[in-house]
Amino acid sequence: MPDQPLLDVRDLRVSFRTRRGSVTVVDGLSFSVDPGEILGVVGESGSGKSVSMLAVLRLLTSPNVTVEGQVRFRGRDLLTLPDKEMRAVRGREIAMVFQDPMTALTPVYTVGWQIAEQIRAHEKVSRKEAHARAVGLLSDVGIPDAASRANAYPHEFSGGMRQRAVIAMALSCGPALLIADEPTTALDVTVQAQILDLMRELNTEGSAVVLITHDMGVISQIADRVLVMYGGRAAEEGPRRAVFHGPRHPYTWGLLDSVPRVGGPRLRRLPTIAGMPVAPGDLPEGCAFAPRCRLRHERCEERPELRDFGGSAHRDACWLPEDDRAALRLTARAAATDVPDLEREATP
Repeated sequence: MPDQPLLDVRDLRVSFRTRRGSVTVVDGLSFSVDPGEILGVVGESGSGKSVSMLAVLRLLTSPNVTVEGQVRFRGRDLLTLPDKEMRAVRGREIAMVFQDPMTALTPVYTVGWQIAEQIRAHEKVSRKEAHARAVGLLSDVGIPDAASRANAYPHEFSGGMRQRAVIAMALSCGPALLIADEPTTALDVTVQAQILDLMRELNTEGSAVVLITHDMGVISQIADRVLVMYGGRAAEEGPRRAVFHGPRHPYTWGLLDSVPRVGGPRLRRLPTIAGMPVAPGDLPEGCAFAPRCRLRHERCEERPELRDFGGSAHRDACWLPEDDRAALRLTARAAATDVPDLEREATP
């Protein structure tokens, strides 16, 4: 239906069986992606971003992994599809750019052959036509002399070139949904701009994008909505402008405040988020961010759910009073930049 989300994930839970018992790495995650929308997913390493997207595509095949919940794509629950139908969805309708370009390509086949093979797996085209499209895609993502480089093997590409080749493969069939996991990490700023332009072009042609990144600058340029994750849970979700200009969750405050500012007064010290990210096996019963939060209080022992205020599309999972968030953010920022005397003396 045209008024339905393209991808609708509800109460997604991913658990790993370990020697310590079952460990939950994605804990009740819900989100949706509309047709033609770009959703930016941010959070520290270990927050469950990549695992949740691998679960969406049913790429977690180990018998020690349990995936529960609903993942509805165009009305079909992907978690219940037969394997044959799921293989037809991957690559053709939903494509993914994986985080590690070093292991995403098969070392014994040329790069052009692998892209052409992806095209021929989903479309009835000749080998010659598929190869020509592969060369064109490599050129589009900034590979110089694409016609000859298509005959090179992955080990003959640099890390950045391999990442571009993986992106070309993901774009080869014009998917309705592109999941890009840190697609610009190994690229210089010029090529980053080219890749983002490619994603915008794909988006203008009607494809939706889920962009996983640590780069808040990339999110601010390209995303329509932002999902902030912490500890395998959603901490905040809303339109990009609302999240960047009026963040509500203390974790989002920390992520934004830790980004250096080009304009304004120069800070002697950037605010930091205290402590280390929570390990999946050590999630507290209440708020996952509470052990690191400078504003935690008694109610944080109870787990908060995503909620909106006044019917807005901007939601967060925090027990702090809604009316006092702006003042509380200033308090948290001041505490984050407060450096003990001994540390001040050691700071150059």
